[in-house]
Amino acid sequence: MGPIYSRMQRSGPLTFKVKFYQGLGSIPDTVKNWVINTLVLFYYSQLLGLDAFQVSAILAVAMVFDAVTDPIVGAFSDNLQSRWGRRHPLMLVASLPLGLGIYLTFSPPADLSELGLMAWLLVCMVLTRGMMTLYFVPWAAIASELSDDYHERTSVMAYRYAVGWAVGVAFPLFVYSFLLPSTEAFPVGQMNLSGYPLVGIAAGLLLTGGAVVTSLLTLNQVPYLRQHVAASESFSLSLILRDLVRSMKNRQFVLIFVIVIMISAIGGTTVNLGIYINTYFWGFNTADLRWFALSALGAFIAFPLIALVQKRWEKKSIILVCAVVSLLDGITLINLRFFDLLPDNGDPRLLMILVGMGVLAVAIAVIQGVISASLLADVLDQHELHTGYRQEGMFNAALSFSGKAVSGVGIMFGGLLMTLIEFPTQVDPSQVPEEMIFRLGLAVGVLLPLLYLIPIALVTRYKITRAVHASIRAELDQRAQA
Repeated sequence: MGPIYSRMQRSGPLTFKVKFYQGLGSIPDTVKNWVINTLVLFYYSQLLGLDAFQVSAILAVAMVFDAVTDPIVGAFSDNLQSRWGRRHPLMLVASLPLGLGIYLTFSPPADLSELGLMAWLLVCMVLTRGMMTLYFVPWAAIASELSDDYHERTSVMAYRYAVGWAVGVAFPLFVYSFLLPSTEAFPVGQMNLSGYPLVGIAAGLLLTGGAVVTSLLTLNQVPYLRQHVAASESFSLSLILRDLVRSMKNRQFVLIFVIVIMISAIGGTTVNLGIYINTYFWGFNTADLRWFALSALGAFIAFPLIALVQKRWEKKSIILVCAVVSLLDGITLINLRFFDLLPDNGDPRLLMILVGMGVLAVAIAVIQGVISASLLADVLDQHELHTGYRQEGMFNAALSFSGKAVSGVGIMFGGLLMTLIEFPTQVDPSQVPEEMIFRLGLAVGVLLPLLYLIPIALVTRYKITRAVHASIRAELDQRAQA
């Protein structure tokens, strides 16, 4: 027999404001991911002169620490009892140090030795990632429990991704236009060392501001979220382990867990080398990179399609189609360049082609992300039916754990790759040998995307269809009435 939960019943569907306010919570994670994945390795290796593999190793260590804290926060949040619910107190506590950590990352003292600089980066990354876990796991759990409806919870996730993608496009545009612009002194704006402290300030304000705003604006939803009726078990290591083991006994969740591990390992390598591809392989400066803000059009295309495709197809089928298209998109452009079927670097047509492909990539990523998050909420219902436990925090923490831990390996592998090919640091992009650029393109644009075939094969084993979920909800509702 699991714990007993209570909550107020809604008199109608979720309002636009509730879904939008919850969606604002995606701002901190979106900005943090872009800044760390795009700029930190480049800043500390190319501009400050640290070895790329050393920087990647530090980022990986910080990410593993972050991953280890996920199940701890998940179990604590699932079992927390307070007048403000199980989630909101943790989100508010994390808000201020979250922004401080990312600001300090780009403001290291000028007189630090190489070892001191490495220690500074490690402390900043541990602080930022640790506070993000304390904020993100409860916030993601709220998204999973706002609604029990099969279609409405997809709408909740759509707002979450809508805000995330809007900020994910607008913030890089702002950075490349105003904080790291192309100038006469720095034609390649991302090489301007003095602009990075301003990036840290802007990112820190968004991280702290986004966390505070969504926490306060959704505080009135606490009565509609599940709360423990009786006193829960005291928080302990054994409680964390039991909650984690219980979640991992769910076969459908384990399947998703493994898929996330594979995708995170591949993505962690690809994303962190993205700025190298854009700078050295495609020859873009920040004036060019700003145009990728138009990729946001893909999100506007995707959101009207989500409800339409979900009515016609099962969620599993949608994810499969998106994954296959993403695979093809990942290998097409690099191969077209290898076969001399694309315009030369510097040709405006090349930028137009890549931006167009970016629109497609964003549309597919948005659809896949929204449906995947909705799919996890369906697995939570199945888990409650079989065990009696609602473990939104632990489920989201376990997925986050796997993604971060293995993505850390991906980051380290990316830095190792740059070291193995002896990619030069603090050198003008025009001075990098063609052979090294070819190797970079081969690894990032051909070999890595092909590994996505493994998670694609695993998705076919997912079993919770629309009809199965309806049966699960009917049994849960009958149990609740009894």
